[in-house]
Amino acid sequence: MSLSIRPDDTRLTWAGAVSFDYSDGAVMPWRIPFEERDLFGGPLQVRSAFPAGVRIAFRSDTSVVAGRVKPSEQPAILDLCVDGEFHSSVDLTERDAFSFEDLPVEEKLVELWLPQFAQFRLKGLEIGDGATIEPYEDSRPRWTTYGSSITHCAKAERPTQTWPSIVARGHGLNLTCLGYGGSCLLEASVARIMRDIPADFLSMKVGINIQSTNSLGPRTFRSAVIGFVQIVREKHSDTPFVVVSPILSPPRETTPNLVGLSLSDMRNEIADAVEALRAHGDANIHHVDGLRVFGPDRAHLLPDEVHPNAEGYKVLGQNFLREVARPLFSG
Repeated sequence: MSLSIRPDDTRLTWAGAVSFDYSDGAVMPWRIPFEERDLFGGPLQVRSAFPAGVRIAFRSDTSVVAGRVKPSEQPAILDLCVDGEFHSSVDLTERDAFSFEDLPVEEKLVELWLPQFAQFRLKGLEIGDGATIEPYEDSRPRWTTYGSSITHCAKAERPTQTWPSIVARGHGLNLTCLGYGGSCLLEASVARIMRDIPADFLSMKVGINIQSTNSLGPRTFRSAVIGFVQIVREKHSDTPFVVVSPILSPPRETTPNLVGLSLSDMRNEIADAVEALRAHGDANIHHVDGLRVFGPDRAHLLPDEVHPNAEGYKVLGQNFLREVARPLFSG
């Protein structure tokens, strides 16, 4: 026997989601406003439907957690954490159900970390018959981070091993991840999302998508960085905000793209943008050179010379903890 929980039950906390699609008896989290999705570019719509960093959390004394889902055609791993510690994973690829067993029988925090690079539609959860279930009120500092595929982390081993997840779990942060593979282009529509999410800390790691798509050049890139930050600042006037420049990509370091920007150029432009904002009164914005979190000594962890492999994401997460989270997210 088991106790069935509807996917829209208010005792389930969907952390890290921006909005939801309630249809066909299921709940699907999105990382843009679902009702406004047509206002966003097609590639960003696709990536925002993948729930990187999203968790389903609740408190319970159950020894088993099971669920029914819409099968995923893409590789999809679901992680379970108990009281913040990793418990186990299940592969959801082309499966319509999952089950975790042998959980500690005492009351605990249960967190399901959803697949970072596949859609997830929950049709229902089941816990042990007679088990308790209560919503989880997360009192940890709230952190929102924005970025590209390097923040989306498709090639991470599993959801808890993306670099934002490593940082959030390692530093006790309530994560909202706005990492969109191939779609970090400093759009004002995304700045508005970041502006409207309650946050105690903010970060963005930008540049590689803009360089590879030739979408902003020397005359527009710096001003786009400044404009994005200024939109976010409309509701986060003094929230600590870290702007990280691109990590290593050997072919792009000194070779300009079609509009005249190399990654080295972009790092200088980002540093100048942050300095300009500070000179105009933004004392709580900070610049971090991306080579400090993933530099030339880690080139062997970039199999395509752009994206870290699974081990590389772990390194990036640990370096971000050391270089950014601990010194700047501890106030």
